[in-house]
Amino acid sequence: MTVASAKQTTGSSPTPVKRRKRFDRQGRMAFWLLLPAGVAVFGVIIYPMFRTLLVSLFQVNSALATVTPFVGLGNYEHVLASPDFWASMGRTLYFTLVSTALELVLGLAVAGLLNAKLKARWLFRTIVVIPWALPTIVNAAMWKGIFNAQYGSLNALLSQLGIIKDYQVWLGDPTLALNMVIIADVWKTVPLVAFFLLAGLTSIPTELYEAAQLDRASWPRIFRSVVLPMLVPSISIVLVLRTVEAFKVFDIIYAMTRGGPINGTETVAYYAYQTAFSDQNFGVGSALSYIIVVVILALSAVYLRLLRRSDMSLL
Repeated sequence: MTVASAKQTTGSSPTPVKRRKRFDRQGRMAFWLLLPAGVAVFGVIIYPMFRTLLVSLFQVNSALATVTPFVGLGNYEHVLASPDFWASMGRTLYFTLVSTALELVLGLAVAGLLNAKLKARWLFRTIVVIPWALPTIVNAAMWKGIFNAQYGSLNALLSQLGIIKDYQVWLGDPTLALNMVIIADVWKTVPLVAFFLLAGLTSIPTELYEAAQLDRASWPRIFRSVVLPMLVPSISIVLVLRTVEAFKVFDIIYAMTRGGPINGTETVAYYAYQTAFSDQNFGVGSALSYIIVVVILALSAVYLRLLRRSDMSLL
């Protein structure tokens, strides 16, 4: 290489000062592009979180209150000593465990059907999405009409089949009403779970099925030894997402039963709503909100730990 060509090559490369100016210019551009999103996140998420935490430490009995005595952890002590809180927590845990288990089992069955080599498979996959695409309020109103004691289609169907003689009040008994709400929630959420699991099923190599069939393994054995281990990542995502969503369930309870009858469907999220907005006790309601967050984090950590252990044992 000649001296002239070396000088030309050296002169064409950007100097450290030019590179620094270019990076500074890109950094400023990135800052201004991210600023609206940062303001939105701060205003919608971060500020309300800190504001709720602050309110939970004071006795706030009105939205217009100007004098709010500081009570420290008194609101949390009040919540933990309340039998109504523990009753709503028990109903919430029951709702979470039963609905998540049913959604996982039914979702796995639906995913298996959608993964089968059928004609017009795309049409079946489109139809399955419809329940999940419905807004929760619409879903709740539909099932509330189905469960209606006078003109509900469920009573009419069971009566025509000879299963029941008299029409049942499905939403009139506390325990029965909670199970009916679970059915409505499961019907809406199974498609979402099915598509999560379907993504896991489609990622399983066909060679694993062929090798298992060459070993003359039965379908239950193939499911236990091939399918289930490969679905552990998808199952873990479904369990965490559905546990979080089911534990803080509110909208379908509000639309179908308003927490009744006799508080039989009052979950902890609905109890927090009643405490904060109906009873105007914002301090205790804020404390309830943070207790819900802590419980959700604990449940998610337990799920992930158990699934990690099961994944390691399968390996």
